[in-house]
This record gives sequence, structure tokens and C-alpha cells, in this order.
Amino acid sequence: MIDWSAFLVVAFASLLSSAVVVSLYSLGLRLLTTAGRVPVVEPAEFTGAITVLTPKRAAKEAKRARKAAAGPLSPLQKNIALVGAYTCFVLCSATVLYGVYLIVPALHR
Repeated sequence: MIDWSAFLVVAFASLLSSAVVVSLYSLGLRLLTTAGRVPVVEPAEFTGAITVLTPKRAAKEAKRARKAAAGPLSPLQKNIALVGAYTCFVLCSATVLYGVYLIVPALHR
């Protein structure tokens, strides 16, 4: 017989934990861009393959990065946003590691 109450608890916990991880990561990215550190990746070129970003798109992203770096925030506010971003990333990583700890029984000994 299936224990439906235990099944619902596990389903709710997994839904809640995945929402927490996604929310923390997205908030961390938002704070990171607010602090002026836009995560722009340079275009990668491969022999015989297409480029990941076109030069026009790369120039547009670089312009957005410069605009975000020169935002209306004071340096103190940018530092606070940066610390908040790193805090969100650390909490996101801790949540994932705790989930791995709960799943792997060898870590409980």
C-alpha cells in the first residue's frame, strides 16, 4: 500500500526546495547586475562551427554592461548589492549541498 501522506510531504518539500534554489539564484543574478557586474561571456569561436554570439550582439551586450556599471547607485549601494548577490549564491549552494546530504545515505554515518 502506498503511504499517500508521505508521498505528498516529499512532493511538497521537493517543490518548495526547488523554488527556493531558483529564487535565490535569480535574486543573486539580479543583485549582481545591480552592482554593475553583468555576467557577459565573450563569444566563443570553434573551428568549423558557428560563433555563440554575433559581433553585433556582443557589442550590444558590452554596451549594456557599461550602462549597468555606470548606474545611479552609489559605490556603497553597489557594494551592498554585491555582498547580497554573493550571499544568495552561497545560500543557493548550501541548499543544494544539504539536499545532496539528505539524499546520500552514506553521508549520515
